[in-house]
Amino acid sequence: MNNQFEYLGKSLQGLNCQVVVAMAVYQEDRAEWVAQAIDSILDQTYRDFILVVVVDGPLPSAISSFLREKEQRNAQLVVLLGAENLGLSSCMNEVIDRCADLSPKYLFRMDADDISSTERLSKQVSFFEHHPEVSVLGTSLVEINEAGVEVGGRKLPLSHQEILEFLPKRCSMNHPTVAFRYRVFEQGFRYRKELKNTQDYFLWIELMHAGYIFENLSERLLKFRRVNDFYKRRGFNKSVNEFRARWMAMNRLKRYSLSNVLYALSVLALRIMPAKVVKLAYKLDRLILDKLVKH
Repeated sequence: MNNQFEYLGKSLQGLNCQVVVAMAVYQEDRAEWVAQAIDSILDQTYRDFILVVVVDGPLPSAISSFLREKEQRNAQLVVLLGAENLGLSSCMNEVIDRCADLSPKYLFRMDADDISSTERLSKQVSFFEHHPEVSVLGTSLVEINEAGVEVGGRKLPLSHQEILEFLPKRCSMNHPTVAFRYRVFEQGFRYRKELKNTQDYFLWIELMHAGYIFENLSERLLKFRRVNDFYKRRGFNKSVNEFRARWMAMNRLKRYSLSNVLYALSVLALRIMPAKVVKLAYKLDRLILDKLVKH
């Protein structure tokens, strides 16, 4: 555990649960969206869980006050305070390490600007219980804008084999929807803390290479916040990391092909284009994906 994190109020000592939900909050998050994200977890129909919110560095007073008050009123909410901004990987790894003593069965991801369906935990836990071979489980999602209005959807391949085939081209799991069997982390896997983005993509490749079974549910169990400047925020550094991840997928998973190599190179080149071109390419790519994914 990292000594840069401390509990806001209550600790995890003496608690037990089947599910740990991990979420990070940082200074750029909006208080309204943080509240919606947390409430969507606390209102789940499935009740055997603890939500651990990690504060990743200094926060605006509105979010800090909300978290303090919310934790005091909810036994299932625990808040960890980070002295400085360390990034999502460090926050998630801290939750994984601190909660290991609780012997949970599952770890769920949640982002601070998204909204989970009230049945999300129930449906993903049920799937795990009926499919013991699956270790990593995602879902489809609905995209909403800054006002909460639905503006699209995102569906990904469902079966392990389809996810494997897509991985060298696209990150085949919607990270905020993903749940893991905790045994994945008990066997030593963690997010790569040196990465400030694309942490999920690299982790999927490492787990796929290690032989873990993946699956996606077709149900849209999360509302994903797509902000207006989405296309402008994908910086060159992230584009380079995505290229590295695609190359790693081809190497580790033995998926070299001309189409995979050309796709990786073309996406990297696209990232230096004007935002309008990137936006158009994103829409075209989504149309192609929707036609390729049959559900």
